[in-house]
Amino acid sequence: MKFAFISFLTLISLVITSCGQPHTDRTIEKVKSASKDNATSIRSYTGYHTMYEYTDSSGNSLVIKNSFPKGELYTGPNGEKYVKAIFWTQVTNNADVPLELSINFSGNTYDFLDSTGSSVVRSYKLLVPPDTMTLGKESLLNFGLTNIDDFVRKSIDKPTSLRRTINPKESSGVYLIRLAIMQKADSLQVKTKARGGGVTRAGFSLKGQNLIYTLNGKEFPGGNINLKYLTLKDHRKVGI
Repeated sequence: MKFAFISFLTLISLVITSCGQPHTDRTIEKVKSASKDNATSIRSYTGYHTMYEYTDSSGNSLVIKNSFPKGELYTGPNGEKYVKAIFWTQVTNNADVPLELSINFSGNTYDFLDSTGSSVVRSYKLLVPPDTMTLGKESLLNFGLTNIDDFVRKSIDKPTSLRRTINPKESSGVYLIRLAIMQKADSLQVKTKARGGGVTRAGFSLKGQNLIYTLNGKEFPGGNINLKYLTLKDHRKVGI
């Protein structure tokens, strides 16, 4: 009888141990997952992807910072499906004279690789809205850019442009909208890509006085600046 009682206690102990351990593991997994998600959120929403610093022989400098994207789906007026990605670029003028910044895109459709490392070619539109981005908007939906659908409907097949004067020792932020035209065969993948399933990287840099916009390794003319004789001093890249 005593042996049976001891065996019963041993069995209860084993059951408690076997039932309790997976719960602990799941709790640890949840904590790890939450920490990973938080780290990704901080990197994507408060950091920048690339930074370029240009200087001249007089000590004047210009700094360009380009963000990671935020994406979502967009349906055009005729039912066409797009994956919409919002980027921002901050330009800092450390020169002694005002910086005249001019950004323009033709409204044409461009064909190039779907994402970094991909072999799939898709069609894209690049649009620049007139709004001003400030760093306090980094954590907001679409980095604080509003009325996007109205702007896209009015501008999707038209040239878009922006002109801005940045005074000495000041910064200014601009937005850029990238539309990826999705085909019917993409319907099962479109939600994944809108949430960041594909790797899209983009941003402005300088070649002489010309602004170059690079999207997944493809370069496009994006405008110009008035400062001369600037050469690349530093280039930093954060993340992939």
